[in-house]
Amino acid sequence: MAEDRKKIMKGLLKKLHEGADPEQIKEEFKRTLGDVPPTEIAQVEEELIKEGMTREQIQKFCDVHLAVLKESLEKEKTLAPAGHPVHILMEEHKMLLKFADELKDVAKGVKGAKGFSSVSDRMEQLGHITHHFKESESHYVREENVLFPSLEKHGITQPPAIMWMEHDKIRGIEKNLYGLMDRRESMAFRGFAKQLDEVALALAEMLSSHFYKENNILFPTALQVIAESERKDIRHQFDELGYCCFTPEPARVTIEEVAAPAFEPKVEGMVSFETGVFSVEELEALLNTLPVDVTFVDRDDTVRYFSQSKDRIFPRAKAIIGRKVHQCHPQKSVHVVNQILEDFRSGRRDVAQFWINLKGRLIYIRYFAVRKDGDYLGCLEVTQDITEIKKIEGEKRLLEY
Repeated sequence: MAEDRKKIMKGLLKKLHEGADPEQIKEEFKRTLGDVPPTEIAQVEEELIKEGMTREQIQKFCDVHLAVLKESLEKEKTLAPAGHPVHILMEEHKMLLKFADELKDVAKGVKGAKGFSSVSDRMEQLGHITHHFKESESHYVREENVLFPSLEKHGITQPPAIMWMEHDKIRGIEKNLYGLMDRRESMAFRGFAKQLDEVALALAEMLSSHFYKENNILFPTALQVIAESERKDIRHQFDELGYCCFTPEPARVTIEEVAAPAFEPKVEGMVSFETGVFSVEELEALLNTLPVDVTFVDRDDTVRYFSQSKDRIFPRAKAIIGRKVHQCHPQKSVHVVNQILEDFRSGRRDVAQFWINLKGRLIYIRYFAVRKDGDYLGCLEVTQDITEIKKIEGEKRLLEY
C-alpha cells in the first residue's frame, strides 16, 4: 500500500479510537480511500500496535472498524475451494453459528416454561448443543497452532494475536455454559433459565462478531499471502490435529493427495527431528531437565542411555551403558523384565506400569514400547515421584513461586 494511503487509513482508525463519530469516519473513508483489501487493514493494525496502541484497544474497537469498513469488506469474497483449510474453517463457522441460534431458541423456550419437568425435550437438545460446542475446541486449536503461525511467518502477527484473545473470550463464555449444565440439578429453575438466556445471547453475539472478522479480514489475508506449497502443509497439519464431529465431510474433501511436508534439510552440528532441531548440548540438557528419570534399552535389550536428573530416584552409573538389561536387575525379577520385553517385541503390549512406596514416597514406574512405523526399536523406562502430584486439588491459575 502506498505511504499516503497508509497514512490516511491510520489517521482514520486513530480518530475512531479517539471517539470520532463512526458515520463521519465511514463517509470520509469511502471518499478518500474507497475499497481497501483486507491485507492492508491487517498491515495498518500491525503498525498501530508497533506505534503503541495495545491489542486490547484494537480488539475493543474492532467492531467499530468493521461497522465503518463493512461495505468494502463485503465486496471481498473468499473463494477457497472445498478441501482448502480456509474453506474448512468457514464451513465450521456456519455450523457453530447454527448451534448458537439453536441455543438461543432453546434458552427462549426454557425461559418461558414453568419448570424442569416441562422442558425435558429442550434439555436433551441443550445437551446435544453443548456437546458440539465442546467439540469446537478443535476448530480453535487448528487456527492457533497452524494457521496463525503460518500468517506470522509472513509478518502478519497482530491480527492473529487479537483473534486468539477473542478465542479465549469465547472459551470463557462456553465455560459458563458447561458450568451451568453441570449445576442445573442443584439450581432453582428460574435462576437456571435466566443464566442460560444470558449465556446464549453472549455466545451468539461473540461468535457472530468474531467469525465476521475472520471471514472478512483474517482469511482473505491468509489466501493472499500463503503460497500453494504452504497450503498443502497447513492442510496436512489440520488432518493430523483432527476435526470437529460436526465438520462437514464435503468441506474437507481431498482435492489431491496431501502428503506430509518434506523434512527440513539437516543443519550441521544439530540433531534434526520432524518437529524441530536441537544442538547436542540443548538436547542433553533438556533430557536431564525432564521431571522424570528415563532409561532407554534398545531392540537388542542393551542399555543405551539414561538421563541424569538432579534428584534421580534410582541410582544409575555409566558402567551400565552397553550392558544387557537383564544383568541390571536382581535374579528374582529377571523373569518380569523378560516378560515385558517379549510382550513389547511381539506387539502384545505397549505399556507396563508399577507403583511402589519408597522411603515414604510414592514412585510410579512405567515401561513403554518404542516403535517407528510399527517396528520395535526398544523400551523406555520412565520413573517419577508422584507423591506431591497426588496431593493436587482444584485449580491454580496464578503464577506463584
